[in-house]
Amino acid sequence: MIREELLERFLRYVKVNTKSDERSETTPSTACQLDLARILKDECEKMGLKEVTLDDKGYVMATLPSNIKENVPVIGFIAHMDTSPDFKGEGVNPQIVEYNGGNIYLNKDIHLSESSYPVLKKLIGETIITTDGTTLLGADDKNGIAEIMTAMSYLIKHPEISHGKIRIAFTPDEEVGRGADFFDVEKFGADFAYTIDGGALGELECENFNASSAIVKVNGSNIHPGYAKDKMKNSILIAYEFHNELPQNESPQHTSGYEGFYHLNDIEGSVESTTLTYILRDFETDGIDNRKNKLNDIKEKLNSKYGDGTVEIILKDQYKNMKEIIDEYPEVMERAKKAMEALDIVPKLVPIRGGTDGSRLSFMGLPCPNIFTGGYNFHGKYEFTVVSYMELACKTIIEICKC
Repeated sequence: MIREELLERFLRYVKVNTKSDERSETTPSTACQLDLARILKDECEKMGLKEVTLDDKGYVMATLPSNIKENVPVIGFIAHMDTSPDFKGEGVNPQIVEYNGGNIYLNKDIHLSESSYPVLKKLIGETIITTDGTTLLGADDKNGIAEIMTAMSYLIKHPEISHGKIRIAFTPDEEVGRGADFFDVEKFGADFAYTIDGGALGELECENFNASSAIVKVNGSNIHPGYAKDKMKNSILIAYEFHNELPQNESPQHTSGYEGFYHLNDIEGSVESTTLTYILRDFETDGIDNRKNKLNDIKEKLNSKYGDGTVEIILKDQYKNMKEIIDEYPEVMERAKKAMEALDIVPKLVPIRGGTDGSRLSFMGLPCPNIFTGGYNFHGKYEFTVVSYMELACKTIIEICKC
């Protein structure tokens, strides 16, 4: 029953375009996110959840009331509605694959190969949901939404399962780092919570990158190329010079585990002006500070060479490593571990090589580690999810709720 309901929800949710937009100044950053928010609000009400709200910023919250007399902690579960702004999110056409090994052809030109994605070798006999090779899937984080909703539905249908008050929330704009901007922790009213926003089976995460962004503007001077000798200052070439001063082995494609990086994720320019946009990531506070200092050192070097004001940098801190908060609440992690172990899932304590609403919420007073959803290869056409792992994520939520 869980499997069928979970699958039906997920296949519906991924077809709703909820792509966020980091350049937008509104909240939510895209109006389409409200389409899913309204669907979820309506489903929560029809399901029988209480205190169902959808505010003007796009946050959906609801309550499963306690069915016991004892005072126990209020537990929360959170997932985000938006999908990555970096890849096409409209027109999602999920494909259900009964995997028997070998390559999975998303379309006639694009395939998932075992050589590129060796995890497939462990998934023979599983039901996998893929894209059609033209969009992302949206498993990040419609997996989490479907799992939370299905878990609440199951608990309502099984009142014999004892549980305290449960709060759920669905947030906008996590993918652009703004998912917690207007999250009302006091209104949510949970003692602790879990973001259902991880990946592989068993992932349980209580530490994440410290994160900053950097906008590097290079100011040049254009002139007719036929008369440019000793006059032109080509901002594009200076921007290349800036980037080449960074350690080339400290980029996302060369790092793993606890290694941090500099990531150039956008560049726009002309001879007159070029802008480089970076994200900086490091698990250590000193590490992220050193990365910011490195950018400023390069700026000073190039300004000394080409003139004051040639390079300008705007640095912005985005979120911090939640480990320092979660370590103060060991019972929160222990509850999740016991829930997984009850389902014969081996908890995998791994660092999040990214961010999550939970990192910011933890510093806002809501301890909030992250739990697996069963999805892989997020943010692109090779994204897929494993149905049995989604089912186990849903059951993990149910186990966490039990008293």
